[in-house]
Parts: sequence; structure tokens; C-alpha cells
Amino acid sequence: MYLSRFLSIHALWVTVSSVMQPYLFVWGHYDVCKSLIYTEEGKVWDYTACQPESTDMTKYLKVKLDPPDITCGDPPESFCAMGNPYMCNNECDASTPELAHPPELMFDFEGRHPSTFWQSATWKEYPKPLQVNITLSWSKTIELTDNIVITFESGRPDQMILEKSLDYGRTWQPYQYYATDCLHAFHMDPKSVKDLSQHTVLEIICTEEYSTGYSTNSKIIHFEIKDRFAFFAGPRLRNMASLYGQLDTTKKLRDFFTVTDLRIRLLRPAVGELFVDELHLARYFYAISDIKVRGRCKCNLHATSCLYDNSKLTCECEHNTTGPDCGKCKKNYQGRPWSPGSYLPIPKGTANTCDLTILTIPTSPPKFNRIWPNISSLEVSNPKQVAPKLALSTVSSVQVANHKRANVCDNELLHCQNGGTCQNNVRCACPDAYTGILCEKLRCEEAGSCGSSSGQGAPPRGSPALLLLTMLLGTAGPLVF
Repeated sequence: MYLSRFLSIHALWVTVSSVMQPYLFVWGHYDVCKSLIYTEEGKVWDYTACQPESTDMTKYLKVKLDPPDITCGDPPESFCAMGNPYMCNNECDASTPELAHPPELMFDFEGRHPSTFWQSATWKEYPKPLQVNITLSWSKTIELTDNIVITFESGRPDQMILEKSLDYGRTWQPYQYYATDCLHAFHMDPKSVKDLSQHTVLEIICTEEYSTGYSTNSKIIHFEIKDRFAFFAGPRLRNMASLYGQLDTTKKLRDFFTVTDLRIRLLRPAVGELFVDELHLARYFYAISDIKVRGRCKCNLHATSCLYDNSKLTCECEHNTTGPDCGKCKKNYQGRPWSPGSYLPIPKGTANTCDLTILTIPTSPPKFNRIWPNISSLEVSNPKQVAPKLALSTVSSVQVANHKRANVCDNELLHCQNGGTCQNNVRCACPDAYTGILCEKLRCEEAGSCGSSSGQGAPPRGSPALLLLTMLLGTAGPLVF
């Protein structure tokens, strides 16, 4: 009895695991930016590449329709069923909530029946084209992680183009063409994603797969993200290491799945026949009940979360980075140039953190225009010369040309020379014979009077023989006379 129950549970677990496996492996890595590890030196932070979880991105978009008055209901109008041109008892009225079909109904929860949907005005101005642009904007760079799915309530359009922008809508590139006849509509041979390969995955195609037939099961149009992932990760997306490696090393592939805006261009409504029935134009319109876009904020592998505040998405950056996309180093953390994180090596990747800026001492000390009596301000004579901050040091009262402050001296890296002593990290107190920022120059050099008679010349150098004699005397012990 117990054995049979165990076998049943085991069989159920295997079934569930096999079904869930593709989803567990799709975007399950890189969910931690740093973790504490133990080393010989104690606890230290181990930094890794990280990214936000995939989510429903339609919650954060702004939608725009062009032309702006294309939505039905103003003035109120009747429309007919697609399959039956004589069933025209439906009405669209923008002033009545129960009869209105505004754009936001494309993104609401579709758990109830009948479905809610946005609807355009009918094709009453035929033969003038009935064309609509639906622009989805995030004001933020996002990375697509799943298929884009558009559900139509009016029949899938005869002609449509899905476009993307990477520069907030300034320029647009086609993602995919859709038509009942690709050759006639766009002068392109029909293809499907299955006709592509690893080498042609970025090819822009026209597909007829989603533009024929009208039934309750033929309302959906896809832009296939997962099928393109599968060329690298396998049919069940099990080999994500291969996909991550390609995304990491191939910028064009990474950019292909990255957008700031999407645009749905509806060019011709579903006609269902060879010719438009001019006697029943109220049966031709667009109606969309749902749009699904899943993705994540692009944070350059420097964040695990994205904050939505004041209708704006911003990465919550780690690794000492900042910016909407974590695209630059924080102030005082520019010890090396900013770089995006890397998926490699699998599975933790490389964080490429921004490091503290370290002040380096030039071979020749910088010259200063003037020194105030209270040493409160020193200005660099060369305006191009910048002294970055010293890591973990106290901010001093030195003011350089770029208005950043740095220590003049300390007891670790910036030693005063020739017997000078550092006072409050702002100046070196030099012996009478020396001057300069770090007491590195003889005072007589400024007056041009260095020489044997000045008493401030360089200490006399002994001859090699004299030095050797001194060494021998020092090691020979006391002399007896």
C-alpha cells in the first residue's frame, strides 16, 4: 500500500518537474548581486552579476493612439459582428461606461466574461485606409523575456507590422510583418520562426501564420521570443548557459531583445473575403482585448530590482553604479571605467564593480597659483589637472580646479619629504632649508643661490674610498693607541 502511494507521488513529482523545467531554467539565475563569504581574512563581500526578475511590463507602460480620435464611441455608433454582417445590434458609446471601449481595456485583467476590449471606429470612410498606430512606451530600457501576445476580438488584421524603438520613439525598426498575403502586402516571401536558425535569428520576416481564419481559437498574434531563445538554449530552454553566453558576447543579439518602446501598426482590418463589402462597412474595425509583454528592466547586470515611482521605472543599482540603467559609476567610485556586468562565467557571472577612486602622486608635484595664509584654498595652475579623491580619506581643505578636494599629505601614502611633518592633512611643515608642497625642493633653488658658499647646497658626497674607509672603521671595533 505504502509502496504504491510512494510510486504515485513520485510519478506526480516527475510529471510536474518535467512541465515546470523549462520555466525554472528560463531566467532563474543572477538574482543576487552580492553575498557574504568566509575567507582567511574573515567575512568579505562576493559580488556577482545580477538582474531583476521577469514580470508583466504592461503595468508600467503608457499607451498612445494615432490618430488620437480613432477610438469608437464619439459620436456613438453601431457595429456588426464579423461573421454575420446582418447582426448589428452592438453599440459603442464613449459617454456610457458599459458601452465604452477605451485603450486601457487592452491591459486590464481578463478573468471575466465577456472580455473587455479597446475598439476602433468602423471603416465607414472606405476606401480611405483604416490605419491605427498603438505605441507602448516605458521611458526606460527593458529586456523582453517571453513572447509578445496580442489578442484580437475583431478578427486578426489582414496587414500589421510590429515595430520597436531603442531610443524612446525617435527612430523605429520593424520587428515582424504580418499579412494574409506577404508577397502582395510587403513584397516579402512568407516565413515562420521555424524557418530561421542560429545564424539567421535576427532576420526580419513576414508571416502569414497569424492572419488567416476567424474563430474563437484564432484571435491571437505572437511575436516569438522563446522560439528564438530556443536556437541557443534548446527546445525546452534547458541549456541557458549557451544563451547567456551568446547574449554576453553578441551585442546585436542582446539589442534585438531590448526595447524602450513598441509600436503596433494596424494597416488593414480583417476582411475575411477577397473584396470589401461596401454595403456593410460597420463590420470592419479593430478590437484588442489583451496585450501581454513580459520582460525586465535593463540594469546592465548591476541590480536585482526596479523601482516604479512617479510613473517612472528606475533600477535600484548595486556594485557602486548609478543611473536609470545603472549605466555609470557613482561619484568617488571611478577607480576604473564603468562596465556592464557579464553573464560569464556561468552561473554567477562577473559583477565588474565600480571601485573607489585612488589618489595617485604625479612624478612632479603640481604647481599652485597661490597659498592663502589660512591654507583654506589652493588652486591648481593647470585647469586640466585634476586630483581625484583618496580612498577612505578625510576630506581636506584643498580645492582643485574641478572643485574636488584631496589630502595634501598624510602618514600613509603622501609623506612629507626631507624631514617635513604633515599638519592636519593640509600642509607639510618643512625644515628651514626646504620648501614645496611635500618639502621636496631646496629653498635656495627658488632664489637661484644654491652653491657651496650658500650653506644650503646639497650635502657633499664622499669619494668611494672615503666611504669604504668609514665602513671598515665601523666594523673593526675600538682602536687602541
